[in-house]
Order: sequence, then structure tokens, then C-alpha cells
Amino acid sequence: SQYSAVDTNPLSVYIMQPIWNKIIKIVPLWIAPNLLTFSGFVMILFNYFLISFYDWDYTASGTSPGLVPTWVWLFSAFTTFCAYALDSIDGKHARRTQSSTPLGELFDHGLDSWATSIFVLSFFSVCSRDNGKTGVSVYTMYLYLSIVLFNFMCSHWEKYNTGVLFLPWGYDISQVVLIAAYLLTGTVGVEVWQKPLLFGYYITDVLVILLIGFSLFLSFPQTLYNIHRAHLKKTLKNDSLYEGLLPLVSPLLLFALLTVWVVLSPSNILAKQPRLFLWMVGVAFSNVICKVIICQMSSTQPELFHWFLFPLALVVYAAISGLLGCTEEAVLGVFTALVTAAHVHYGVCVGRQLSEHLNIYIFSLKKRVQE
Repeated sequence: SQYSAVDTNPLSVYIMQPIWNKIIKIVPLWIAPNLLTFSGFVMILFNYFLISFYDWDYTASGTSPGLVPTWVWLFSAFTTFCAYALDSIDGKHARRTQSSTPLGELFDHGLDSWATSIFVLSFFSVCSRDNGKTGVSVYTMYLYLSIVLFNFMCSHWEKYNTGVLFLPWGYDISQVVLIAAYLLTGTVGVEVWQKPLLFGYYITDVLVILLIGFSLFLSFPQTLYNIHRAHLKKTLKNDSLYEGLLPLVSPLLLFALLTVWVVLSPSNILAKQPRLFLWMVGVAFSNVICKVIICQMSSTQPELFHWFLFPLALVVYAAISGLLGCTEEAVLGVFTALVTAAHVHYGVCVGRQLSEHLNIYIFSLKKRVQE
């Protein structure tokens, strides 16, 4: 299927696009577009692990403001901007080198589905977790992450039904806000997040309120409207309501199971291991959404239950019924490692299959020689 995307965000159209059009001219023509996509993702990952090293349990900014060195925040601003730029020019570069492929589209959106959660998890280190005076609670973090992922899911569910990816306005805005937040933290210090901004509200409160408002009153209604409009124009990809709603079943069940674990965990697992748990949420979500993206690109029907829900349901049941006892944290650790390994393995396999099928290399513009 031909890739089609619509971007109506004024920030993107009037400010960012002209910047990307300048940057793209510096990229040598021999570089494969997927290399740009992947480099951006690696930078986000590296930055995430760097912040995790200084602030594993999200307390550094709240309790001892100097724990994360200033250069780390400035480096975060730099890597976030680079990743944002690379993610924005990879498609332009593919058209410029006449190397647009379904593999590139899947690679881009697949990595985006994972990067989305990593951006959010890195940002939590800035505002730190609740220590009684400042910061946000780990439950707010979980809610915040869920809403961001819900938005991501909506835009791909919309594409599954309409065939067009309406680029969410939230993307450009969130990237610019992230970069600004890191720069602010690097120049002023984390204390800026710990003083009330307006009427006793903190910057973090304002951001959470904006995010929730933005999702519920802008993004989600826009998604429903776009699908409704396609229905009126008779351009919907799926005839039945069942087929149209099918891709939502697994992601929603995933969130239901995870939320049950968060709420009913005997050892309060989210408070004990917020970084591990939220990372696992992001990876699991990415795997479920990648399947939807593949189905949408290949015009096939997604299965009702993603395989992943079964082991997760077992773990959640064992945890909340008290079967795991004091091993709950250890089991979360093992489970997170397995989920991450399974997701990486899945990505490598799909990439290999597509590169063989399309007769291209993933990271090179050279053509494969026919066997």
C-alpha cells in the first residue's frame, strides 16, 4: 500500500519543516534512510540509560538536586533534538534517494512506537517522583505514560481504518516542550520544577493537565471524526464494525492487565520498581502496536489476542493472588528482560524477512545481488 500521511500542525508546517528542509541538504546521498531512523533511536536509548545511571528510582531531582550533572540535561536536550530531526528527515531523505520502501515505513513507525515511551520515561527524571513536597506520584507517571501511548495507538488505529496517517499535533509540540524542559533544567537547575508556577500549581501539574486535555478533547475526537468522515465518503478500509475495532482489543486488554497489576500488587510493585515496570509497559505496548502497523500495511486482519497477553495474564494473576510473595520484584525483572529480548528478536526477524522479500539491505542503498 502507498504510504500517505497528512500533517496540519502549524508548528510543523511553518517552523519545523523549513528547518528540516535545510538540514536534509547536508545528509550525503549514499546514506540509507533507515540508518537515519536507527541513529535517532540509538541516541534516545543511550540518553535514557545515561539518565537511568544517575537516577534509577526517579528521586534524584527531588531529594538531592545536584545528583544528575548539568551536562546530562544539556546532552538530553541535544539528543532529543537530534532524534526529532532524524525522525523528521528520514522520509524526506528516502524520497530524495528514491528508496522509499514498506520496510522503511515499518522501521520508522516500529521504532517510534518504542521511542514514544522512552521519551516519557526520560522526562520523568526531570520532575522526579513525589517525595511529599514536590514531584509527581508513580501512579501519575503510569497514567501519563498510558495516555501518551493511547494517543499513539489512536493514530495508528485511525490509519488502519482510513489508510491515512494523520500526524498527531501532539508530536511536534511534545518534542519542542521536551527539548525546552531539558534546556531549562540544564540552565536553571531542577529546582525550577519544585516551585509553584501559578496559583500554587507546579509546571508538572500544568503539563499533566495539558496532556490529558489535549488527548481527550483534541486528539481522540479528531481520530473519531477522521474515521467518521471516511465512513461517509465510503473510503473506509474495513466494512464491519468488528474489523474496525479489532486492533484495539489487544492494546486495551494489555492496559487492563497492567492496571490490575499496578492497583492490586501486594508489594506495591510500581512504587518499588517504577523504572522497570514502566519500561516493561513501553516495550509490551510497542510489540502489540507493531503487529497492528504490520496488519495495516499488509491489509491483513490482526489476531484478536496478541500472544503476549497470555504470559502477562499468568504473571499478573500470580502476583495479585500472592503466589509470588516476596519474589514479585525478581519476577518483574525476569519478565521485563524476556519481553525486551522477545521484542528485539521480533524486530530483527521482521526486518530480515522484509529485506529479503523486497531484495534490499536495511542499512545500505546498495541492491542485493539475486541469488
